[in-house]
Amino acid sequence: MTMDRRRFLATLGAAATAVATGGAPARALVAFPARARSLAAGPPDWRALRARLGTRLVLPADPGYGTARLAYNTLNDGQSPAAVAQCVSADDVRACLDVARGHGIPIAARGGGHSYLGYSIPSRGLVIDVRRMADVQVHPDGTAEVGAGARLIEVYAALAQAGRLLPGGSCPTVGVGGLTLGGGIGVLTRKYGLTCDRLASADLVTADSRLLTASPATEPDLYWALRGGGGGNFGVVTRFGFATAPAPGLTVFVLDFPAGSVTDVLGAWQQWVAGAPSELWASCQISGGTPPGCRIVGCYVGDPSGANPLLDRLVTAAGTTPTSRSVSPRDYLGAMKFMAGCSNDTIAQCHPTWEGGVLPRAGFVAVSRMLGPAPLDPAGVTSLMAGRTGVDLLLDSLGGAVGGLAPDATAFPHRDSLAGAQVYAAATSLNEDRVRATVNTIRDGLADLGARGAYVNYIDGMLPDWGRAYYGGNLPRLKDVARRYDPDGVFAFPQSVAAA
Repeated sequence: MTMDRRRFLATLGAAATAVATGGAPARALVAFPARARSLAAGPPDWRALRARLGTRLVLPADPGYGTARLAYNTLNDGQSPAAVAQCVSADDVRACLDVARGHGIPIAARGGGHSYLGYSIPSRGLVIDVRRMADVQVHPDGTAEVGAGARLIEVYAALAQAGRLLPGGSCPTVGVGGLTLGGGIGVLTRKYGLTCDRLASADLVTADSRLLTASPATEPDLYWALRGGGGGNFGVVTRFGFATAPAPGLTVFVLDFPAGSVTDVLGAWQQWVAGAPSELWASCQISGGTPPGCRIVGCYVGDPSGANPLLDRLVTAAGTTPTSRSVSPRDYLGAMKFMAGCSNDTIAQCHPTWEGGVLPRAGFVAVSRMLGPAPLDPAGVTSLMAGRTGVDLLLDSLGGAVGGLAPDATAFPHRDSLAGAQVYAAATSLNEDRVRATVNTIRDGLADLGARGAYVNYIDGMLPDWGRAYYGGNLPRLKDVARRYDPDGVFAFPQSVAAA
């Protein structure tokens, strides 16, 4: 899931210290497509855009630029966009594109700002910030209209008030836009599908400033591509329409296992989750160390009387007694706040510090793989994590409703995957290269064990064969859609669909 586990892992006492390994990787040097560069015709007319946006166009000399330019990951703080446009409407977005188009500068839409590679803050480019377009409206028929800048905590709170739910990630400050466009792996996916599976329509501004609605009935190829084709490839989405579901009672659980039991627990977990009912979602979270440790965190659609027998089955299969076991009923919003690590915070507090909340930014390196339908060798995974203190491997279960669609039914191709894998480690500018070498070693080791796909929402600038890893057999059709809606590469970036 486009999921930020930093606060949740810290709440549970996960390791988050230095990475004990060496070797700095070579930096990836990826150029923008020549067709975008060739359009350069001098700098954009920022004065014209200022006339439209006023102080909502933030330039480097303006007060507030130092904050406006920042995204979530502190490792990207060296990037300095030429301008940040704080849009409040689709017409604002159109004005941005009218001014910037044809000048060869990078253009990126930003909602939550969690892009792992900082593509949401392109150096010398224009950030189209849609954060102020964050309204959430839930209609009596269960459909919801959501502004593209809404953070997940805002979506969950509004839906919960109406007695509805939308499957999505656990990080409260992630934007709904990036999550949805890359697929949307989350806590309730096995029962309710990916976030993109619930997408009914999307309003977006294309490269030529047209305002389109993509749905099954209008622009169907674009609608297909927006469900898992990755953010920033086809236009700037300004509003989403979702089909929500009634919100039942939920049960959250955490099982901590003793250090040294990873091989047994992971082996049991893979078999267990593959055969579990769709009501159960579980993440196997492995912390590197000597020896590695692990915990199982999850959510069950129903009450503890249904969850506990399933957990007993896992414990028996693992042959290892947990050192602690917590199982508790929650309502929908309570479960989402628990997964976010902000159970004791208000909705206002479950926001970034610069929006009046209590959630700080973080520096980290993270990469991904997607497991195939076959389980990984648990001893091999344990070996990859041995001695690597400060690195977490997060295995998020799929299956259930996710596998109910064909790989080409949407742009998200990993329908037969057992789980998504994220390798995460805290980092600073001083140890970034060393940390990156470590997580890349684990990523490549997972591929050697059979997990060769990757999740575009954990975008990775050094991922081998990234186009196929993200999109599989859907890549040719995605490239066709990108050529049709952005023939001049206005939205080009190093790992855009067009560059694959």
